[in-house]
Amino acid sequence: MILDIFLKGFIVTISLIVAIGAQNAYILKLGLLKQHVGKAVLFCIFSDIFLISLGVFGLGFFIKDNQILINSIAIFGIVFLCFYAFLSFKSAFKNESLKIDDEVKTNPLRQVLTLLFVFTYLNPHAYLDTILLIGGIGANIEDDLKLFFLLGSLSASSFWFITLGFSARFLIPLFKKPITWKILDISIGLIMLVIAYSLLEIIE
Repeated sequence: MILDIFLKGFIVTISLIVAIGAQNAYILKLGLLKQHVGKAVLFCIFSDIFLISLGVFGLGFFIKDNQILINSIAIFGIVFLCFYAFLSFKSAFKNESLKIDDEVKTNPLRQVLTLLFVFTYLNPHAYLDTILLIGGIGANIEDDLKLFFLLGSLSASSFWFITLGFSARFLIPLFKKPITWKILDISIGLIMLVIAYSLLEIIE
């Protein structure tokens, strides 16, 4: 029973977080640039620990019924994602962004963590996935087994972000080609716009 609950948490979580989103796209880019990867991965893992735990222990029901809060987060998220999409499109046409080596200017850690904070905590989809969907499933499990569901979920989150962040460097030879890097930047910009558009559907 315990193993079944653990696997349930792992499978539910991994099936949701592997989808390409703002946070995943940014972690991939940091991995390619070798910029603050460890700290960024830890930020994402601890954020999932915090959000999924809140969901498993019932906070999801509060957020689900607070449409004003959801609307506020969604509006801010739309504005920010559109702005970041613009920056991604702009960087696709800058020669500086086409190199992945020691000469590339490293973004300050504060800037990296700020972007991750926005992608994580000001993105309604993050709450939908972690608190409402994953947490909602975990909240319906018997109290004495919730911890094992949570451990399964957090194992999946840790596995995914570590793999995404530290495996990206194996793609570096491919991304040394200017066209590949341009495609990544443009793809990230498009992803941001798609997510921003999808946020309009949850505003009431």
